[in-house]
Amino acid sequence: MTAIIERGAATSPIEPVEPPASTSAPSPRRPRKPGFFATSTGQKAVMAVTGAILVTFLIAHMAGNLKAFAGAESFNGYALWLREVGYPLLPKRGLLTLAEIGLVVAIALHIWSAVALYRRAAAARPVRYAARRRSQAGGYVVHIMRWGGLTIALFVVYHLLDLTFGVVNPAGGAATPYARMIEGFAPGRWYVTLFYVVAVVMVGLHLRHGLWSAFQTLGLARWRPQLKLSATLLSVALVLGFLCVPFAIMIGAVQ
Repeated sequence: MTAIIERGAATSPIEPVEPPASTSAPSPRRPRKPGFFATSTGQKAVMAVTGAILVTFLIAHMAGNLKAFAGAESFNGYALWLREVGYPLLPKRGLLTLAEIGLVVAIALHIWSAVALYRRAAAARPVRYAARRRSQAGGYVVHIMRWGGLTIALFVVYHLLDLTFGVVNPAGGAATPYARMIEGFAPGRWYVTLFYVVAVVMVGLHLRHGLWSAFQTLGLARWRPQLKLSATLLSVALVLGFLCVPFAIMIGAVQ
């Protein structure tokens, strides 16, 4: 009997018992909260702030251009003041350079926020609408904001080369700002004036849509007629203010 038991024990070894697996599941990781500028609220805030900076620049630039009606001395004095404002605390043209850098940054951030909001809206749309279902107003706005922005960007580059640096201006870079402006919009360069008109009109349309979008974002849509009229009037005033100088030069009223 003892032998049988020993033989059975030898042929049937006792396997070690493994401890039961833990039944508690690992705690799920909380999703990382996106930063402020990754949200639609942050991107709209960036667009609003940069838009306000650009509108302020447009108003100041238009007011400076209108000094051309006061004559060469007034316009050149204004251009000299821009280059020397802040001197001697800052080097000559120091404050103007800082303003130009800030303007470039504002434009870049404005474009970034516009693209980010457009992509967010496209991703949130469950089904892409057919082209025939798209409203005419919506298609108009998309074309104006897209191609208008491209037209404005190209013109800004040419405008700087023409009137600021004088690279493509007949008067050259050594001429006074007033002389460069007169030569830049001379009757023989009607194509430059036409390009200027197209770009400025695009700026006006872009500004009108941007102001109305800002009013809606601020929750002011209940005053829709008044705000739309205000956005339209401001845009028209800026367009006319920018266009009156080159037209006056073309007809000889400013020379």
